[in-house]
Amino acid sequence: MIISKNLVVAIPTVMVLGFLAGIQGNMAWLKSLIVPFTFLMVYPMMVTLKLREVFTGGNIRAQVITQAVNFAVIPFLTFGIGWLFFRDHPSMMLGLLLAGLVPTSGMTISWTGFAKGNVAAAVKMTVVGLTLGSLLTPLYVKGLLGATVTMHMATVFQQIGLIVFLPMALGYATQRTLVVRYGKQVFAERFAPRFPALSTLGVLGIVFIALALKAKTIMGAPQMLLQILMPLALIYALNYGLSTVLGRMLLPRGEAIALVYGTVMRNLSIALAVAINAFGAQGTDAALVVALAYIIQVQSAAWYVKFTSRLFGPAPALVPPSQAQPAR
Repeated sequence: MIISKNLVVAIPTVMVLGFLAGIQGNMAWLKSLIVPFTFLMVYPMMVTLKLREVFTGGNIRAQVITQAVNFAVIPFLTFGIGWLFFRDHPSMMLGLLLAGLVPTSGMTISWTGFAKGNVAAAVKMTVVGLTLGSLLTPLYVKGLLGATVTMHMATVFQQIGLIVFLPMALGYATQRTLVVRYGKQVFAERFAPRFPALSTLGVLGIVFIALALKAKTIMGAPQMLLQILMPLALIYALNYGLSTVLGRMLLPRGEAIALVYGTVMRNLSIALAVAINAFGAQGTDAALVVALAYIIQVQSAAWYVKFTSRLFGPAPALVPPSQAQPAR
């Protein structure tokens, strides 16, 4: 849990350790750890996912705008920027596209809460965005990169089933079992905070593997890291700008903040798992792009919280029950 609260430091540290390990010798044996770390990364995240929130009413406009940005704008934005920077490197384009195709993660909910936005709207955005993104990712990749990236649709759908929907089913079953046995309050207070921390260990393991496998390539062309970070920074900047403008124009404060984090926070854990499990050698290059996206995503989310009051106005003050006016 301490590591989860310090991702800004933890992820770059693990990347450096992975790089140092990779240049020491042949790290091909690490590929055997990809599946266990993938499960460790995805399953705990699913245990705390509130699937039932999808069927609650309210904030329809915010949900529609969020998913329109996620699936009608961001995939084409990432593809366009990928084409500008990496038209001769399809695997790098694949990494950018995957980072832009699976929206929302547990961090969407966390950062919305930190910024005093509408957490209930963020929960619904997370469930809907994750489900749609998982189903649509193979179709977008095939449509936008099918001519340059080797992929078998059946294989990719199978991997997404194993990476996303099997852990989702097992996670929901775990959640219901714990709630029935211990009650909602105990689950929320004792168990729920621990599962995302386990997921963080899986993320760090996959990031370590991705850097270790690509270390010698990076050693031969160190400018590669800067070449990857530049388009990633541009994508996130444009995403923040677009979502902020739409939120200010169309939504109340709480839902506007949820919109920003529901579109900018990508589910990089699943993108990383799909890249490294479903696309072979090209997926290793793509995984490096997704791993570097963690740095920008975590840092930018923390900074954006500091500006939410300026952009959307101060959060409404909570009125203590003792001061509340009686109903007439």
